[in-house]
Amino acid sequence: MDKQETKQKLQPKAEPIDNAVPLESRIHLLTIIGEVEGHESAPSHSKTTKYEHVLPKLAIIEDDEEIEGLLILLNTVGGDVEAGLAIAEMIASLSIPTVSLVLGGGHSIGVPMAVSADYSFVVPSATMVIHPVRSSGMFIGVAQTYRNMEKIQDRITTFISEHSRASQQRLEELMLDTTQLVKDVGTMLEGKDAVKEGLIDEVGGIKEALAKLYELIEKNENGRNSKKQIS
Repeated sequence: MDKQETKQKLQPKAEPIDNAVPLESRIHLLTIIGEVEGHESAPSHSKTTKYEHVLPKLAIIEDDEEIEGLLILLNTVGGDVEAGLAIAEMIASLSIPTVSLVLGGGHSIGVPMAVSADYSFVVPSATMVIHPVRSSGMFIGVAQTYRNMEKIQDRITTFISEHSRASQQRLEELMLDTTQLVKDVGTMLEGKDAVKEGLIDEVGGIKEALAKLYELIEKNENGRNSKKQIS
């Protein structure tokens, strides 16, 4: 074996590009970590997911005919509502099969991103916090601000209920629970509880998530082949 062949074998197969990594020719990996940044930058010491990186990457993934599936790994504290919903809507509108896996935490606006995939997993030790929409700063009109926050909250619960087995009414009950969190209103769900409430499809890890994604890819391919034969 010459030096050139040795060098090629030692080189990694995939390089991370803006939270997205090609696992192999068929599937891509997208990570949602730390805080989801909105229109304002988070402190420099914070780990963040930048929507201006993720959205274009999702568009490229959709346009690439060689990519047949997307695996989303989540370990996020939440963040900006607009940015999180934008990412969730993009994932939900992809034509290729998608699978999400919640690791560590999928809190706040991380919940819509977790349920936006075609199928979702959560590891047993992970947690997901559901709480009301928060806002900071000076309020000019209290009544108007409250109505606006209600509308934002309704957008979140509507998206979650449309992409999971949890009803909008149940989500609002979990959001307004005052018995669980010491300094906040809401509910913390562990892995199995998130599945029981209908937020996540199944408890599992990377092995189960990849197996499910390949299963969905195969079904998608069979569906395309059937349409070609009919036409």
